[in-house]
Amino acid sequence: MLIQTRPSDAGIAAHDRLYRSLRQQIMHGELAPGQALTLRGLAKSYGVSMTPAREALRRLVAEGALTLSSSGRVATPDLSHDRIEELATLRALIETELASRALPRAHLALIERLQAINMANAEAVVKRDAVGYIRTNLEFHRTLYLRAQAPAMLAMAETVWLQLGPTMRALYGRLTRSEPPQHHRMIIAALKAGDEPALRLAIRTDVTQGLRHIAG
Repeated sequence: MLIQTRPSDAGIAAHDRLYRSLRQQIMHGELAPGQALTLRGLAKSYGVSMTPAREALRRLVAEGALTLSSSGRVATPDLSHDRIEELATLRALIETELASRALPRAHLALIERLQAINMANAEAVVKRDAVGYIRTNLEFHRTLYLRAQAPAMLAMAETVWLQLGPTMRALYGRLTRSEPPQHHRMIIAALKAGDEPALRLAIRTDVTQGLRHIAG
């Protein structure tokens, strides 16, 4: 017997598809800081009704990925220097702990995977591809942190990344360097050596240096 899909199920699927797509766009810096979003515009772009668009926006506002003004305007975060500093501090605290927990499980296959991701990251720098840079940078960190087997802590880190996405785009979009940062190689070297203090230092430097430069 065929199971009929109820309208509510279709609505949930549409909402989840829109939510995940928009969440990824924000995290990877595809939207600029302070960029406004409208229910009508999202519904039209994704071919959905207003209800799933409203629910997706509600979830993203709750996560801090979007802001909701008193007038009802929904936009990507346009972070103050103090807020950037706060989020940089959170990254340093959470991600050094994740890296430390991942270190005992940093087998050769993981290190080789991180090296491959870092090559893609370097290619994005050469191509001046800000979104590609952010995407591969976060993939590098997520791949390492998954080995920590600390899902709640990783979810907290991703929430911070989500809030920082548009700001990261603004930062990396105006960099003039043609070579990737050295910190990923330092992270890989520390993993190979099993050197926890060096790993924590490399992670802390990597996740805070650029952000604190624009917050200063």
